[in-house]
Amino acid sequence: MSRPTIVVLTAGLSQPSSTRLLGDRLAAAVARTLTERGETPQVHVVELREHARDLTNHLVTGFASGSLAELLEQVRAADALVAVTPIFSASYSGLFKMFFDVLPPESLVGKPVLIAATAGTVRHSLALEHAMRPLFAYLRAVVVPTAVFAATEDWANGTALDERVDRAAAELAELLQPSARQRQAGDAEVVPFARLLARSRG
Repeated sequence: MSRPTIVVLTAGLSQPSSTRLLGDRLAAAVARTLTERGETPQVHVVELREHARDLTNHLVTGFASGSLAELLEQVRAADALVAVTPIFSASYSGLFKMFFDVLPPESLVGKPVLIAATAGTVRHSLALEHAMRPLFAYLRAVVVPTAVFAATEDWANGTALDERVDRAAAELAELLQPSARQRQAGDAEVVPFARLLARSRG
């Protein structure tokens, strides 16, 4: 029985936070889906607001303090990531971006990532596709097809939100299957151009 590790990063600023609430729902759905498939997941939910000062210090000094260094290593070592941010001005929050600015660039290569966001209005929902998905594509992560967005009215219409949460969780669980992990490892290999050119000549 495998024990995949999933880190859930939430970038909400308030407490309580709808962003943390969505992160908790996604964490529970992923854990439930993996358990139903015979796996024993380890799911860790992290609020980035607790690391805000250390993130700022890292940006200006280039050095990660103890707790932040541990979090960066935890994300690097995880089998999958769930990333949840509030949407401000049609994009992810500054706190969210700050974390990925200091994360070592190879940390997410080939790693399954589920993206999600919260906002006061559905007008911000496209930020998942024009801001968040390109960010993780740049970091060479494997982003699940279903992105989860929760506007204020979505909390009242729980059924529709729950369906999206469950679908995204199932897609993430599928990418964590052993066969999928092997494919990701192969896809993550970057073949130098010189080697490709040598093959074509050969």
